[in-house]
Amino acid sequence: MLTRVTPLDLATLNKLLAVGVQNGASDIHFRPGDPPIYRVNGALRPLKMEKLHADHTRQVAVHVVSDPEVKKQIDTLQECDASYSLPGVARFRVNIYRQRGSLACILRIIPDEIPTIDGLGLPQVLKKIAGNERGLVLVTGATGSGKSSTLAAMIDHINRTENLHVLTIEDPIEFIYKNIKSSISQREIGPDTQSFAIALRAALRQDPDVILVGEMRDTETIDIALKASETGHLVLSTVHTTDASRTINRLVSVFPAEEQTMVRMRLADCLKATVSQRLLPRASGKGRTVALEIMVQTKTVEQYIRDDRANELKDVIEKGRDMFGMQSFDQHLTQLYREGIITLETAQSAASNPADFQRALEFE
Repeated sequence: MLTRVTPLDLATLNKLLAVGVQNGASDIHFRPGDPPIYRVNGALRPLKMEKLHADHTRQVAVHVVSDPEVKKQIDTLQECDASYSLPGVARFRVNIYRQRGSLACILRIIPDEIPTIDGLGLPQVLKKIAGNERGLVLVTGATGSGKSSTLAAMIDHINRTENLHVLTIEDPIEFIYKNIKSSISQREIGPDTQSFAIALRAALRQDPDVILVGEMRDTETIDIALKASETGHLVLSTVHTTDASRTINRLVSVFPAEEQTMVRMRLADCLKATVSQRLLPRASGKGRTVALEIMVQTKTVEQYIRDDRANELKDVIEKGRDMFGMQSFDQHLTQLYREGIITLETAQSAASNPADFQRALEFE
């Protein structure tokens, strides 16, 4: 039991984190006024223990921050990203923020084991996508949809099959890779470099074959990523968009109006694939499964992007399933439903157009 005078020491914190990992939590919340909370299969589950005080969450923040300069400013800190490692258990992506004048901490669990394409049950076409020698590959989806795991699985495939220099730029570093066939350099925003844009510009002088950019957040980063993909590098990154058409439109819209036509041309040339994903509850009630939209570069896809017809790409994706391994969300939802992995209700609620989805099921 925790009281205001009972410190939340490092051993107690590590035990709470280890129990969270053992129980399949994806995130662990420490917030004044609540007990510690685990997010399991998308649902928040408060622990049956005393509510935390502000001094407890401050102690958590002190435990998980490694940067001495940040620790000195802990009582004036407003928000901060960090990473924390519990050897033999997991690593954690940490966000500390101030709310109602007190610190709160959210820890996202990153498993020690590097995920694989086969282990995650991802389509085999992702191996082909990861095998591109050059170009831009984007994994998209909402926060918490598993983008980092998918990217890590693609890096793992490259590491196991290719003799390449892979450079990652992350905020913070999540999965720790060991060299197998490839040589992997990992840089973290803060300790190793100032920003994605600065690190990405420098990366072009670091002889990489593959560059992983944690997130394309601004015009400068997107522009440099496009340049890198145009000059013989494979660039992997993430965007917080829900499907291929929105991803293309988002990237183009970041640029001034007078530059957008040229950006569209550049994207048409270098965008090798988009992998958009959503996590859905399994019909069994045990865990979640991923639903994917996959678009790969074809002459038709290139032309649609050039002609500003990204909103029409869904039909192109659906027609390219057999020949190119593409699939729309609705096609994958149908497959997951027919295999008994998700319920009809889940499939309908996640469908692009529930009425069209229902009619398509009836006509199959």
